[in-house]
This record gives sequence, structure tokens and C-alpha cells, in this order.
Amino acid sequence: MRIGVLASQGAFVEHIAMLRQLEVEVLPVRLLQELRGLDGLIIPGGESTSISKLMLDYNLISEIRNLAKNGLPIFGTCAGMILLANKISDSGVEPLRVMDITVRRNAFGRQKDSFETELSIPVLGEKLFLGVFIRAPIIVRANSEVEILAKLADSTSVAARQGKLLASAFHPELTDDLRFHRYFLDIVAGNQ
Repeated sequence: MRIGVLASQGAFVEHIAMLRQLEVEVLPVRLLQELRGLDGLIIPGGESTSISKLMLDYNLISEIRNLAKNGLPIFGTCAGMILLANKISDSGVEPLRVMDITVRRNAFGRQKDSFETELSIPVLGEKLFLGVFIRAPIIVRANSEVEILAKLADSTSVAARQGKLLASAFHPELTDDLRFHRYFLDIVAGNQ
């Protein structure tokens, strides 16, 4: 299994480290040709405007969009979720428009308003999952084809799946819990 991690900006090093713990081949992706031959792709958290601009500068947007539409499994965390969205309610960032969700950036406020909370994510098992929220987005709308995987106590949607697309508003790569990455690899392998 060969997983690419978009490595233009953000928490890509942490995703790469988690995937190596799960003993899969991992490739940092910065250039168009590095998208070839991948079984899955992760778009990390970071600054969505910067990642979007770099994807545009390196001609990655249309290719990633095509790969998603042709069934490549993609996992977006935080900024990655923003970029997967069909619509961003409050931004000029150009999303990939591959996942039928509308998101709101920085939904909890500024950096100082970042927080951690335990989440119930049934697809990962009964044990709670630590959600690390850093200037995090939220899902404000999802169509009927989107499965909401996790919500905060106030019913705010913070993780979702649509087919082979997976998104979380939080940063599983900033924990030592491998379950969310393992779940993505199960999607890539066709086991989920």
C-alpha cells in the first residue's frame, strides 16, 4: 500500500510518522508526478489558504480533484477537510469540491481558543478518541450521502465520510492514537 501525504505546508511530518508506525509505504507529495501510483492521499491540517495557493501554484488542484472523482481514497484533517469541501461558508479559499459538505473555517475562534476533547467515534470502537482542535473548522451542512462520524456534545459535526473520502475537523496526527489512520487504511484496502 502506497499513501501520499501532501507536504506543501502544515502537519505532514506527523501524518508521515503515523503511517510509518502502521508500516505502509508513505510518500511526501509536493509535485504533480508524485501523485502517480498512490493508493490513497492525506491532506494535512495547516493553513488552508497557504495549502490551497501552493496546490494551485504546483498544478495539483485539478489532478487531485480528478483522482478523487475516480475513486482515490483521500483523508483531509482540519485544513484538509476545508479543502475537500464542496463549499466554504466564509472564505475565498478555492476548495476541491469533491465532498458534499459545507464547512466554516476557524469556527471556534483564534489560536488561543484551541482545545482538546474526547469524542465518541463508533467506527473506531467504543474507546473515546482525543480530538485536538486547533483553529478548527466545522461541518455546517452535509448532504444525505455523507455519513457523520463524530459530533461534539452540542451536536456540531466534526468528522465525516463520503464513499472513499474521509474528513476530520481535528488533528488525529497530533495524538498517539493510530485508530483514525488505521480506519483510513481500511478504506484504502476496501475493508470499510
